[in-house]
Amino acid sequence: MTRSLIRAGMVLLGLVAVSCASTGAVGKSGVPVHVTVLDETGRPIPTAVIRHPSEAERHRVNSVDGSWEEEVLYLPDGTPLVFKPGMALDLEISAPGYVSKTIQYEIVKRKNFIRIQLVRLQLDADDDLDEPELGFGRDRPIESGGAGGPSN
Repeated sequence: MTRSLIRAGMVLLGLVAVSCASTGAVGKSGVPVHVTVLDETGRPIPTAVIRHPSEAERHRVNSVDGSWEEEVLYLPDGTPLVFKPGMALDLEISAPGYVSKTIQYEIVKRKNFIRIQLVRLQLDADDDLDEPELGFGRDRPIESGGAGGPSN
């Protein structure tokens, strides 16, 4: 008796899983978009991040090949942004030491491969950058002629 109940439950569970998988109710249902971030020489930038302007989270690229792939993004309120053909996708790509880039890409049914080339940030050596002086408590010079202060 218990064996037949277990078998019936497993069959029912299998039917539900097949039904959900065929309707797309389980898992991601968007079109995959693949972005590769490269420098001027064509080498991957391992520290690059990708972000949608309406999203709070930054997504790191693969540190070996500079790639990122996704089918859906989740906005701050929890709503999914599913990538569908014909949709205009805005992305912000940035990396330390490089000029950030904002792109708009129209998603197609297949083969959404985007290659982004970032330009290295150039700072002229003769630019005088003023570095602020930061005091860190004990780093201040001791004033002479004073009464000292509390000893530790």
